[in-house]
Amino acid sequence: MNVVVGITGGIAAYKAVGVIRLLVKQGHSVQVVATAGALKFVGRPTLEAISRNPVHTELYEGVAEVRHVAIGQAADLIVIAPATANTIAKLAAGLADDLLGNTVLASTAPLVIAPAMHTEMWQNPATVANIHTLRSRGVTVVGPASGQLTGTDSGPGRMEEPETIVAAALEVVSPRVRDLAGKRVVITAGGTREPLDPVRYIGNRSSGKQGVALAEAALSRGATVTLIAAHLDVPVPAGVDVIEAPTAADVARAVTDAAETADITIMAAAIADYRSAEVRHEKIKKESTGDELTLTLVKNPDILAGLAASRPRGIVVGFAAETAKSEDELIDLGRAKLARKGCDFLVLNRVSWSEGFSTDRNSVVMLSQGGDIVMKASGEKLDVAHSILNSLV
Repeated sequence: MNVVVGITGGIAAYKAVGVIRLLVKQGHSVQVVATAGALKFVGRPTLEAISRNPVHTELYEGVAEVRHVAIGQAADLIVIAPATANTIAKLAAGLADDLLGNTVLASTAPLVIAPAMHTEMWQNPATVANIHTLRSRGVTVVGPASGQLTGTDSGPGRMEEPETIVAAALEVVSPRVRDLAGKRVVITAGGTREPLDPVRYIGNRSSGKQGVALAEAALSRGATVTLIAAHLDVPVPAGVDVIEAPTAADVARAVTDAAETADITIMAAAIADYRSAEVRHEKIKKESTGDELTLTLVKNPDILAGLAASRPRGIVVGFAAETAKSEDELIDLGRAKLARKGCDFLVLNRVSWSEGFSTDRNSVVMLSQGGDIVMKASGEKLDVAHSILNSLV
């Protein structure tokens, strides 16, 4: 697909590099149209290296090939990120005093904008009216999010993260079948941390990327999604209800309550098997402890087995990360675990120092309750998430 990424002059322009990178990684051809202001925040060489195409900036370049309209005519999708208050006003008025404005007016492709500006500018009646005008014309507005802005300011106006923008933009041109509309999906994600003292904890290397990808995939298919989050290294898509659950005990309480009304419960979080028998209320000091520190660990409750035994009304899906030497060993371990846990499905993946955790890709095998292989999938974690949901549907 031919995607035009418009970049305008705001501090959030650096995030546009992530938008371009994600689109290119997914196989799309990206043409960057940058305003003069945008190039004050992010350099042309960076944009050309990431997009693998020349960056277009000048209205009067390529006159012989009528470039000021040709770029827009060839586009299948236009994404403007960031879209400043000034750009939004120009789009609403239909102005075309630069190459980006001409590109938009000359195109019949869907237009997606990701606003970024200070809170006062976003809430200004002029901007509110301009956004209303653009939405009435079918423009998709992604965000803005609320958070840290330039300087010490904080509030609504922060540009959404690249992953959210790209997912929303691609949804516009090729919407997923909303086969989970009306369904409630509960997902646990991330790695729990069991405290030793106010400073230290026992944890694991899970980033939460696969769980968040499952939440994003379920949301795009029409589900109401609750994400029970341990510690995540990735942003959560807008529209997902998040419950913070830092420890195994917190996850157990949250998921037990949420699963009662869920159609699908997916236990993708990496839950600590053990916790410290004693949590110190002051920092453990080596000066008073000595050369050796002995910890007594006690087993945490088996959340997945307990959930499966209680038999909530929906489907219960477990995850198992194993350091198996081969796929056959992985499947054998999975079948034994499935028999112990009693859940409806178990998703298996191999992990190592460089595999599984904190990566953008995953390779999984999914087993049904009887131990049969339901599905195998490899690739970007969002694609793997959709493969898992396909099987559940």
